[in-house]
Amino acid sequence: MDFTGSLGIRQDNPGVSTGSKWLPTNGETISSFSPVDGKMIGSVISADEKSYDIVIKKAEEAFITWRLVPAPKRGEIVRQVGEALRQNKEHLGKLVSYEMGKSLQEGYGEVQEMIDICDLAVGLSKQLYGLTMHSERPGHRMYEQYHPLGIVGIISAFNFPVAVWSWNSMLAWVCGNVCVWKPSEKTPLCAIACQHIISKVFEKNNLPEGICGLVVGGREPGAWMANDKRIPLISATGSTRMGKAVGVAVAARLGRSLLELGGNNAIIISKEADIDIAILGSLFGAVGTAGQRCTTTRRLIIHEDIYDKVKEKLVNAYKQLRIGDPLDQNNHVGPLIDKDAVKMYLEAIEKCKAEGGKFIVEGGALRGDGYESGCFVKPCIAEVENDFNIVQQETFAPILYMMRYGNLGEAIAKQNNVPQGLSSSIMTLNMREAEQFLSASGSDCGIANVNIGTSGAEIGGAFGGEKETGGGRESGSDAWKAYMRRQTNTINFSTSLPLAQGIEFNV
Repeated sequence: MDFTGSLGIRQDNPGVSTGSKWLPTNGETISSFSPVDGKMIGSVISADEKSYDIVIKKAEEAFITWRLVPAPKRGEIVRQVGEALRQNKEHLGKLVSYEMGKSLQEGYGEVQEMIDICDLAVGLSKQLYGLTMHSERPGHRMYEQYHPLGIVGIISAFNFPVAVWSWNSMLAWVCGNVCVWKPSEKTPLCAIACQHIISKVFEKNNLPEGICGLVVGGREPGAWMANDKRIPLISATGSTRMGKAVGVAVAARLGRSLLELGGNNAIIISKEADIDIAILGSLFGAVGTAGQRCTTTRRLIIHEDIYDKVKEKLVNAYKQLRIGDPLDQNNHVGPLIDKDAVKMYLEAIEKCKAEGGKFIVEGGALRGDGYESGCFVKPCIAEVENDFNIVQQETFAPILYMMRYGNLGEAIAKQNNVPQGLSSSIMTLNMREAEQFLSASGSDCGIANVNIGTSGAEIGGAFGGEKETGGGRESGSDAWKAYMRRQTNTINFSTSLPLAQGIEFNV
């Protein structure tokens, strides 16, 4: 494609970098095929243990210098990264759309998220704060301060091939850490492009190699990182299965994990909802990114009094969906990431039917002109019960499950009765219902919305979820604290040494 060359993409790309330097490696070759048309975009040579070790050692060396750079000056570097992303927004957005398969608007939107987190991090660099406490001992001052951890290992998923990495790296950098990124092997070229863009900024500012490391590969580099004692924090985004493996490995060495895992997100539609808003929020939440968001709407819990009305409107809305090339902005739904994802989608449909699910909008794979890649499917809707095994699982595809409820307590119980706990919403104009949903007895998710859908989180708020979603928080609010270690300091400025708790030693 014409936009890849300007991003530094070539036919065969090295996949291991300490910043501006690309390392030789004997790793396997990973070919990236677009799910849009099935064509190979390029290939990447993945990391081997030798090149991985060089990246980690360079990161350790760079941390010694980078941690001593004043935080506002680190913020200035991130500001420049944001400017570089602005200059490359169009081409990088197109690459995201073409390699991952999301709509062009979503591709641009993802790069804009990167720019937004840069802006947030720049402001944060001047606001990294601690607390001052009163000591019980006279002539003493107590306070807390935060210090960087060292190397932050970032393992990201294919569905947001650049944004989630930036959520972690921009905050980690202003906090004084260095980063090593292991991107999804399904979208390696997006990572290569980012590395070309950002490394120029660090190089221009005469900063050491190693602040922004990259190791492309399959599961092996991720496993090396999870087991590596030199990496105090692993931030991993992906499936619950992957997160459990990473969490066990990191915990075994008493490291830290920041996990952003699966979602099984529901919208409760009250009989007092604005139906038009509810339909729009449900539609976008269910079919955006072809159902491949961790915040995708997977379940609709609808009050029995309006169930048939919502069902009719939603079926009509699905009839208007246009499925096709995501770079064509007339289309609403692009492809799944690959043929394996299509297989899982079809298997989920069959499992749903076997459990008694009734499809009111039929699914299936799409073939023929415009669908030659074999990765396009039909968004579908099934009427189900919440306790179906397939409904309890996250299927990364545009399958929407519908069910009824009688009272709000029942609806909230259904909303919460899944293993995952990422995002949730209620559509209601009733203040009491909204407040109950947001209360301690309401949604058990990390994100709870009123009159908006489950997807579309803003940079300013902390992003993450509970239960099998992993408990991690990224992006805004005080999520920066996850990338730092807290230290309590006490200063004695008196002429004696009074001891805590009134203890006395007569010496």
